[in-house]
Amino acid sequence: MKIRRIDHLGIAVPDLEEAVRAYEALGFTMEAVHDVPSEKVRAAFFSTGESRLELLEPTDPTSVIAKFLKTRSGLHHVCVVVDDIDQALLELKGAGVALVDETPRTGAGGCRVAFVHPRSAAGVLIELKEGPSSQAAG
Repeated sequence: MKIRRIDHLGIAVPDLEEAVRAYEALGFTMEAVHDVPSEKVRAAFFSTGESRLELLEPTDPTSVIAKFLKTRSGLHHVCVVVDDIDQALLELKGAGVALVDETPRTGAGGCRVAFVHPRSAAGVLIELKEGPSSQAAG
């Protein structure tokens, strides 16, 4: 598996509109907002050179992001781009890496994503995303 680049950093926020205003005041420009019903979140994306920031607001109190915000806030995950997500998952599983997803799911913008469990990445949730960075991430 070859990681091509960091696609985005996912940041959990309790109020997306308030967070968007704060990041715009910091000089970031919002490029898109996506509803991701399967993940029960709304996501706003900001370009930062080759990478992006993704602000994630829960849309349901049972979502992963809502649960995350109950105990902490801020950085939720790091997303990296891989060429072939199915092959990457096979290789990681074969290497004994703990996976949240053994098969890809659909993320924001319809891209294919899967997550590596934080226990296999020094406490950081890693999102694998298939394809070019021009796709929206989830």
